[in-house]
Amino acid sequence: MELALSYPLQPGVQSCRMTRTPAEELDWIQQRLGYRFSDLSLLQRAVTHASLSGDTENTRSLERLEFLGDRVLGLLTAENLWRRYPQYSEGEMAPRLNALVRKDTCAKAAKVIGLDQVIRLSQAEEENGGRQKPAILGDACEALLGALYIDGGLAAANKAYEMYWLEDFDHLAERYKDSKTTLQEWAQAEHKVTPKYTVLKNSGPAHEPVFTVEVSVQGLSPESASGNSKRAAQTLAAQKLLLREKIWTEDDIN
Repeated sequence: MELALSYPLQPGVQSCRMTRTPAEELDWIQQRLGYRFSDLSLLQRAVTHASLSGDTENTRSLERLEFLGDRVLGLLTAENLWRRYPQYSEGEMAPRLNALVRKDTCAKAAKVIGLDQVIRLSQAEEENGGRQKPAILGDACEALLGALYIDGGLAAANKAYEMYWLEDFDHLAERYKDSKTTLQEWAQAEHKVTPKYTVLKNSGPAHEPVFTVEVSVQGLSPESASGNSKRAAQTLAAQKLLLREKIWTEDDIN
């Protein structure tokens, strides 16, 4: 499912990529965020991809920021879901949380923040289109939230979150539907069975895998789909089956 995000741009800041010095790039991102780092090395680590970080210590630092930022993003999103939708049960909040924190959503936020313009990559990764890869941009976005949290606490991370996530928060939370959950509920209610997911194929390099998954419901023809993770492929396969059986329409996934 494509998530149509629209984010506010900082006044007077151009979104086109320009030639800047490393120091100017860090300054530009801070302008975008409306936040000045006390420890600029945290921001520098957040925008330096592991392919360029060189030594093991720097690589670990970047990965640790991603790890922390992922949890910060999850906390801020869970809190907003809890506060904004008191009528939702845990089961209703969980798929919406997944939609709002997944890599594709983070990658879109990263592009609007401008991380795709300033992220530092090795020449090989640059030539391989790394600047536009959702996985790399998503990781950078999480690392940035981690850096903001370490430097300025939850308030600093929340300021960026409010600027680049809340604009479409209600739209995503209200319209997102978990195809796997919907299919399971329908299959159990109508056929008294549980959908079965089978990995048909796993291809591509380790850093960019492609999974092909088939979903089957007893009594129906199966459907298959591919994605960059097992869950993504399962979600798409479930969507296809729901559409084919006319349980969903295109409006349910747009």
